[in-house]
Amino acid sequence: MSRRASGLRAWFLQRASALYLMLFILYVLQHLVFHAPADFAAWQGWVVHPMVSLGLLLFFASLLLHAWVGIRDVIIDYVHPTAIRVSLLTLIGFVLVGCGLWVLQIIILAQLAGQ
Repeated sequence: MSRRASGLRAWFLQRASALYLMLFILYVLQHLVFHAPADFAAWQGWVVHPMVSLGLLLFFASLLLHAWVGIRDVIIDYVHPTAIRVSLLTLIGFVLVGCGLWVLQIIILAQLAGQ
């Protein structure tokens, strides 16, 4: 695969994830303005709704993908020693995967507590 295809794919992923992030944030703000939950039970009831849970999963997946593409491009462009570049990319990859697993755990625990 050529660098141009990789660059175009990274560009598209950044734009698509940014669009989804913006739309979901607008949805959450609209929900909070017009239907603000009064207590924890109301919050939990809103979060365990299947469409909201799916939206949250997609939101955090898009957020982590957006962060990965941006950070990866910066590191590839500005860190030239290969060992340091690979180490940084590996460390950041582990951190982002850990954050994704943490979010997944929270959403699963909210689903289990809501039943």
